[in-house]
Amino acid sequence: MARTVAVIGGGISGLAAAWELSRSEPRCDVTLLEGSDRVGGKLRLEDVGGVRIDVGAESVLARRPEALALFDELGLTDRVTHPSAAGASIVSRGRRWPMPRGTVMGVPSDPESVRGLLSDDEVDRLAHEVLDGVEADDVSVGDLVDRRLGSAVTDRLVEPLLAGVYAGHAREISAEQAVPVLAAAARNGRRLRDVARAAAEAADSGPAAGQPVFASLVGGLGSLPEILERRLTASGVTVRTRTVVRELRRDGDGWVVSSGPTTDVLHERFDAVVLATPAAPASRLLREVAPGASRALAGIEYASMAIVTLALAGPPPELLDGSGFLVPPTEPLTIKASTFSTVKWPWLAAAHPQRTFLRASVGRHREESTLQRPDDELVEVALHDLRTVLGAELPDPAAAHVQRWGGGLPQYAVGHRTRLAPTRELPPGLALCGAAYDGVGIPACIASGRAAARAVVTR
Repeated sequence: MARTVAVIGGGISGLAAAWELSRSEPRCDVTLLEGSDRVGGKLRLEDVGGVRIDVGAESVLARRPEALALFDELGLTDRVTHPSAAGASIVSRGRRWPMPRGTVMGVPSDPESVRGLLSDDEVDRLAHEVLDGVEADDVSVGDLVDRRLGSAVTDRLVEPLLAGVYAGHAREISAEQAVPVLAAAARNGRRLRDVARAAAEAADSGPAAGQPVFASLVGGLGSLPEILERRLTASGVTVRTRTVVRELRRDGDGWVVSSGPTTDVLHERFDAVVLATPAAPASRLLREVAPGASRALAGIEYASMAIVTLALAGPPPELLDGSGFLVPPTEPLTIKASTFSTVKWPWLAAAHPQRTFLRASVGRHREESTLQRPDDELVEVALHDLRTVLGAELPDPAAAHVQRWGGGLPQYAVGHRTRLAPTRELPPGLALCGAAYDGVGIPACIASGRAAARAVVTR
């Protein structure tokens, strides 16, 4: 008799879990349940000016293997694409500076590479790193960098990069979880700049030398969940959207999953369950069956954000002279970053030569008030900030789209890994996966989903 498995949550983690089960366990009967109207989570294509374009995550880290391996398994190798050579920049004191090379989450290997972006006094402070003893416990990234290299490095280099990943604040995010190589250096009494230098040398001459750092798919990364859904359905996986799971309870050596509207709840029994939802709904579902894990997940905070995508008529204007820019929170701007999508992605420029797409991101952790504006106001705010940075010559958009991601990114607070220890001690036949645990990037989520799938069939 086939083993039945429910995957609750249809983001990339849940999709990866279902894919792993369908490939490695052909005798599994897999059902994926997603509460919204589509699978994919933060991977999404929407129509902007007549073109379907990414309005969520747009790339994967190519130096981790999980996403590229999945592309290969899906037969998408010929669609894999990489960014152009156009460089990014950081806004500092009202102007753009080239993104320094050879950094680890903003920590530079060479102080001279950031002169100008930092003042002479700030560069001098950076050059004289303070080794203030060995860190025994987890600390925030910002506190570590403040003490070692000075607050300017945190404010103007680390903050904008961490905001791009977590939409959070450097002085609150766990070094152990977000930048483990820096946390290890602190524990071992090593200089942070030595770690950055070693990473730069490895990038230039190591096994990954010359290989692109990021990758995407021609047609947009948001096409991945659509492809996965088709392949899963073809392989016999049942995918049900608009299906809210309301309760999870133990039933002998199996599980009962209750879903649907309160007036017509459906109770289904499964041999195993992969829970691939964000922390809050996972906490609610685990309240009775794994109370320790439930309490741990209830404490995870999330950041909300929005992506404003603009479509300009014609090819890219000259003022779009790079792939985009990052904005430290020290700058008097609302947006935290902008990507010049048409410049960054050659496939997009080739497919739509008479359109130029760019986007701006808005929102950091606990700054939800920024997002409490109508879409048209967010578009105006983004345009104002873009013109402040790039120049008043930036033309009005021919079309615009606002994608809101409420509670989109988990915050890895100091002590995150230790705090989540109860989530690794679950009843047999139950596993968790997703961005709340061991990485928010697409490859990390794919790895998390596949590991959860293996766990429920081997325990």
